[in-house]
Amino acid sequence: MWDFSIGVALGIMARTMPFIVLRMAVYFGIALGYILMTGTGAGIGYGIGALGEAGFQTSSTFWGGAIGFGLFGAVMYWAREYILYIVKAGHIAVLVELLDGKPMPDGRSQVSHATAVVKERFAQASVLFAIDQLIKGVIAAITGLVRGILSILPLPGMRQLSGILHAFLRVAVGFIDEVILAHAMRTRSSNPWASAREALVLYGQNYKIMLKNAAWLAIFVYLLSFFVFLIMLVPAGLVVYLMPGAWAAGGFVFAILFAWSVKAALLEPFAITCLMQVYFRTIEDQQPDPEWEARLEQMSDKFRKLKARALGESQPSTTDSLHPA
Repeated sequence: MWDFSIGVALGIMARTMPFIVLRMAVYFGIALGYILMTGTGAGIGYGIGALGEAGFQTSSTFWGGAIGFGLFGAVMYWAREYILYIVKAGHIAVLVELLDGKPMPDGRSQVSHATAVVKERFAQASVLFAIDQLIKGVIAAITGLVRGILSILPLPGMRQLSGILHAFLRVAVGFIDEVILAHAMRTRSSNPWASAREALVLYGQNYKIMLKNAAWLAIFVYLLSFFVFLIMLVPAGLVVYLMPGAWAAGGFVFAILFAWSVKAALLEPFAITCLMQVYFRTIEDQQPDPEWEARLEQMSDKFRKLKARALGESQPSTTDSLHPA
């Protein structure tokens, strides 16, 4: 079945309670921000709509809420690299040390210690974000390789099945980029680009065991997220009831936001901790396989960019990393 210990993962997560609280504050705060901006936009639209007929008021209320939702979404889009730097990377740094049995330093808060570790490895948030985007591109290429292998098997319906499996794998590997970042924390490399390159090669040569465990965790996480979504329909419906005008679809949207908050704050770090267990145990005493490095270099432009930066052939930039592989 799977190769991680759920008990170990939960125990380590409990020891990172300051970060769990921080994640809950950040992600539930984001959900609340969406709700407040949507409600404000709907209220403004409702007020403007009062100048016209009932149909116009309903329409203006809806579009006011949609604009408020979209504006806050744009703000969060630009804030995502700082959330990665302060919240996700900091939590990863602490999880890595606890998995290796290292104690937290005395006289220093867990969050401040983790922040110092992240700054030591990644001088700027833009560097970490650029590396993370390149990592995601390489992982997507590896996942595409799996789909390609399945699509050429001479079995009826395999092409359609491979498409479904590829969609599922894209969900499953959503946690793996942070495990790759964890390798840079663990090796204490002064060159995070080179560390990410090494970690990706090690991931590639062990992709079968990593994808198997990621698939199990995707099932766990998304089943639990769906259960949370069903529970959150009740408070989300109450929020919509208190908003002006007819925003019936809002209950569904807000329930998704609440479920996403729980997933990001609690379920994702659990999945990442489990995958760290598997990855660190699997790559122990292994060396990067030159054949896999050559394969990744051939099939992924993102990996070629990562390798170039690891060798100092170009300067880090977030803009290049956002182009498709």
